[in-house]
Amino acid sequence: MKEKLTVVKVGGAVVEDEDQLSALLVNFAALEGRKVLVHGGGRKATKIAERLGVETQMVQGRRITDGPMLEVVTMVYGGLVNKQLVARLQSAGVNAIGLTGADADAIRSHRRPVKDGVDFGFVGDVDTVNGEMLAGLVGKGIVPVMAPLAHDGQGNILNTNADTIASETAKALADYFDVTLIFSFEKKGVLSNPADDDSVIDTITRADFERYKADGTISGGMLPKIENALRAIDAGVGKVVITLATAIDGEHGTKIVG
Repeated sequence: MKEKLTVVKVGGAVVEDEDQLSALLVNFAALEGRKVLVHGGGRKATKIAERLGVETQMVQGRRITDGPMLEVVTMVYGGLVNKQLVARLQSAGVNAIGLTGADADAIRSHRRPVKDGVDFGFVGDVDTVNGEMLAGLVGKGIVPVMAPLAHDGQGNILNTNADTIASETAKALADYFDVTLIFSFEKKGVLSNPADDDSVIDTITRADFERYKADGTISGGMLPKIENALRAIDAGVGKVVITLATAIDGEHGTKIVG
């Protein structure tokens, strides 16, 4: 019987909200069993970029990452946000280690090709996650805290979507553990009515997702999140939940099932 492991992804909005972040870190420290934290930080990157005079360009909710912006996200994701999280987890008794995809060859990506005239620049799509290395760290009682940065094996850092990193990490670790993947953010779950924070959809199947996508109930950034969740289930991840950052025990929010 495989040991339990929880992969928690925390979004940039929560990272920016001190009350939510503090509650999440307390709850994360209290999670039983092995665990991994994957974080975003886009809002912080946008603020730092503005202070440095670097223009932020977004297409379909995705950040265009040119050379100057790559420097910003590498500093913010791999440095400022990552190390602050690691330090705070250490203070909570969690022996954490901060990683980008380049560290110990954790995650390799390829540069996203130009599509429909859009060049996202130094943005990566994941090819491989070094599950054996991560499982080795976890097995020693070390908690990886993973920034949304990968590398291409040719010396280049690539800005890589945090939801995708969380999903691909969960899939790679499913070979070694009984994995639960939790996407935590500022809402209680996937909402049937965006104006009603209590309209949480309890369970979403693949058929439900197609229906909700067609009628517009689910749209925007929630679409790739659920697509990642379904791919994780298909690849052997035992459970996927989308929930409030302060309720990451796996019992609240929206459960995604195959």
